[in-house]
Amino acid sequence: MKKLLNIAFVSAIVWIAAGCSQGWLDETPPHLITAETLYTNLDGFEAGLNGLYSLVRREREAVNGASNNLTAMIATVGTDNLVAHNSAYIGSITQNWKSLNVSTNSGLSGVFLWLYKIVNAANTIINRAESGTEVDWTGGGATPEQNKNRVIAEAKALRAWAYRHLTFCWGDVPMSLEEAQGSDIKTDWERTPRAEVRNQIKADWLFAEQYLSAEPAIRGKISKGAVQHYLSELYLTIGKPDSALYWADQCINTPAYKLITERYGVKSNEPGSAFMDMFYEGNSNREEGNTEALWVWQWEYNVVGGGGSLMRREYSNTNFNSQIKIGGIAPLQYTVERGGRGIARALPSQWAINLYEPGDVRGSNDAIRTYYILKDAIQNAPGEADRLPSGYNYGDTVKLDWSEDLVYTTKSSRNDWPFIRKWDNTISADLQASLQYNDQVYLRLAETYLLKAEAQFKQGNNTGAAETLNIIRRRAQAHEISAADVTLDFILDERSRELITEEHRRYTLIRTGKWLERVQAHNFAGGNQTATARDTLYPIPQVVIDANLTKEMPQNPGF
Repeated sequence: MKKLLNIAFVSAIVWIAAGCSQGWLDETPPHLITAETLYTNLDGFEAGLNGLYSLVRREREAVNGASNNLTAMIATVGTDNLVAHNSAYIGSITQNWKSLNVSTNSGLSGVFLWLYKIVNAANTIINRAESGTEVDWTGGGATPEQNKNRVIAEAKALRAWAYRHLTFCWGDVPMSLEEAQGSDIKTDWERTPRAEVRNQIKADWLFAEQYLSAEPAIRGKISKGAVQHYLSELYLTIGKPDSALYWADQCINTPAYKLITERYGVKSNEPGSAFMDMFYEGNSNREEGNTEALWVWQWEYNVVGGGGSLMRREYSNTNFNSQIKIGGIAPLQYTVERGGRGIARALPSQWAINLYEPGDVRGSNDAIRTYYILKDAIQNAPGEADRLPSGYNYGDTVKLDWSEDLVYTTKSSRNDWPFIRKWDNTISADLQASLQYNDQVYLRLAETYLLKAEAQFKQGNNTGAAETLNIIRRRAQAHEISAADVTLDFILDERSRELITEEHRRYTLIRTGKWLERVQAHNFAGGNQTATARDTLYPIPQVVIDANLTKEMPQNPGF
């Protein structure tokens, strides 16, 4: 499987081992890579882009290398549908906003600095490509001008992606469009108004949309459709539903993009649903049949540049071995089918599990683990037989329990709690591995339909919004709705049913003005007790404020 190279190049000098010790003492050492030596041809820019993508993928990897600190939690946990559980770092903030959402939190500073590494890596590529310095842009089956514009478009799209995170998390943030170099270290940064930063985000994405293709030539790269999707979300964020609808339709009406409505791929002959097919290894990529994917992120086991994701570790529960006991017996064994070992740093709220009507495939046991079937060694395919408690037989059901909600301090550790199965993936060589190595859908067309429905609703077109929502609901085998059913809350509920653990739920609720209301109504793992209006933003990290030596950087209100 072709993978993006894992080359991190972020304005710093990167050393490659020299052929002999004397070589790197020369005035012009041949094995020293700098921006000046790297960005001279298309291959050099591709290497820089690969490093940029490897930084971006850290969203589903660890902050600061801590295996219990999933970067994505900055945008997913502490909402109405996903609550912290046995959590640490960023997740633990959402259990006690008052005490832990503070400027000295290392998880927050790690995310903030990670995003600015992306910004600077993107700036370096953009500035070098636009500098007018002679570059050999030939190669890749395109014209030099096409190659140049595509490289700049990818870098601008990812810069805008980073600033999207920054503005939703911190509001007004320092904005830089220039490559940072050791000779021009700034100590007088100012926070740029969020509206101004979003204007730059818009400009970057509008440029990128012109020069990116619907089908990127290399797996893992951002597509035209993903940029159109983000433009639709941005216009909803700034209160322009007409423009949001335009860009959603641009994406939806692209012939290459289609919802998955029929079974396909590696498990198509097994019980299941078209909805879940796109999350299985071997089905995620577009060339594997996933026409719904707008952006797919790449990982692979034991391959240079492959790496691993933390999604299963953080979002799957620990329902194995010593964790669930029946009559003193822990029956369940680790298997590939069961997805390996989870840690459950975040779990769906009781409200989120109960959102699904009977028959909605998104709430089935294929999509949300609510029970296990006891299996013998052959059925565990292959593996150890489950241990049978007294009175149980193979084929019997072990049910999970969500009758009482997850409540912080009193029931904060629930190993018998249901969990989302979109990230069930492990390797047979190590069923308890911390990381998973499958390619993953990062952004898909179903969410674009949900943006379209929201835009139609905000235009006052409830009939159109209902029909758009029904396109999603038909695939899920849920009942169809009418115009009278459409409210902002219904759209947010539908987003949860479709996108739980995928979407940046916190950002969705903040941009719709619903975060605090819904956290207080549905999140009993600390959120309803401690969240306040100030927590719609995170505090600027203290290390950033302290580093701004020659100009005061104001903190967010309430911190």
